Amino acid sequence: MIVSRANLDDARTVAELEAWIGARPDSTPFHRPAWISAVARGTGQEAMMLVCRHGGGDIAGVLPLNLIHSPLFGRALVSSGFAVDGGILADDAAVAEALAQEFWRLAQVLSCPTAELRGGALPREGWTLKSGVYLNFAKALEADDDAQLLAIPRKHRAEVRKGLDNGLEMEFRRDQRLLDIHYRLYAENVHRLGTPVFPKAMFAEVLATFGADADIALVSKDGAPLTTIFSLYHNGVCMPYWQGATLAARKMRSNEAGYFQLMSHARERGCTHFDFGRSKVGTGPAAWKKTWGWEGEPLTYATRAAEGYDARDINPLSPQYQRKVALWKKLPLPIASFIGPYIARGLG
Repeated sequence: MIVSRANLDDARTVAELEAWIGARPDSTPFHRPAWISAVARGTGQEAMMLVCRHGGGDIAGVLPLNLIHSPLFGRALVSSGFAVDGGILADDAAVAEALAQEFWRLAQVLSCPTAELRGGALPREGWTLKSGVYLNFAKALEADDDAQLLAIPRKHRAEVRKGLDNGLEMEFRRDQRLLDIHYRLYAENVHRLGTPVFPKAMFAEVLATFGADADIALVSKDGAPLTTIFSLYHNGVCMPYWQGATLAARKMRSNEAGYFQLMSHARERGCTHFDFGRSKVGTGPAAWKKTWGWEGEPLTYATRAAEGYDARDINPLSPQYQRKVALWKKLPLPIASFIGPYIARGLG
């Protein structure tokens, strides 16, 4: 077995990797060269892909990476950057171990005191496994809209019906107009949560690089935007990854209507599963996803820190960030939206 860095500037190599990853049922959008490359162009955080090959040259495993560097949060080699998943995809345990060893060696060469794996095959020796922080919410879609509605627990089903009865407009597009609206609403959302907004260029690059495998849903009332949902599609799974919403969204139940209509849209696209994504244990978003009838599955991530260093911590719920989060919420939105991307591009 040979482990090396793939040339992501070579179209044939990228096509080979995309085909191999796409054929694996355990892959996610965040394993794709399309993801790490879009992140690199949108944030400046370099993309890399480790590839393990059999003696004959066939791919045996891959590990997508982003080199994250920030004056505030330090340096880290992450799989994958700005993602909730990623990590090692391998044919067997020996391949996974070879990729893990090369990953840590590369982190040291690149002066990264922290290495992070957010999914995939997790190494043991020398690594710290952490679970109990995040839950992921994914399950199969029902056969049709009627069955999907009946599958929602009664109390929340009533909220979805209210949204559907509010005369809301719904559209799915990939154009600049929806990207602009989504970014504005998303920036409002994260500001209310007290966290900096990601660079707009990253959203644009993901939309452009993923092509038909990404779109934006817009829910409006009389032309006024209420909710946006930026979704990724991979191997029959719809993943609503980024959401934006106005303060009026709750009253109009546009989030409920939007996600239900997105499930219908995903079904029409041929998707069989709907992945609400991860939420932190004990938070409002986790509780909200459960009201839809989705059960959370604990996620386990692996980190490794160089001797004498602590693994970096970018969890906004950590005690060390609580004062900063409170102060960020008080910033005027235009200032937070201007400063935020310079900070957020270093979170990864």
